[in-house]
Amino acid sequence: MKLRVLFFSVLRDITGTDEITLEVPAGATMGDLLDQIETRWPKLRDWQNSLLLALDQTYVKRDEPLHDGGEVAIMPPVQGG
Repeated sequence: MKLRVLFFSVLRDITGTDEITLEVPAGATMGDLLDQIETRWPKLRDWQNSLLLALDQTYVKRDEPLHDGGEVAIMPPVQGG
């Protein structure tokens, strides 16, 4: 399955990009995707307990199943000011 993955804020700084296209196996979950991304950018593991995750602009949890052509957004926690 091919996914569009978007990174926001400090996560964009860590990855050096705001968007990638990634292949995952059929039946993969958001958690599987995160494992794959954290292997590529280990510094993202520092954020793993506070990430906000969205699939097709809807917030989801790590056990959410992914689908071909989905858009995944990975965001740090929202901060006010």
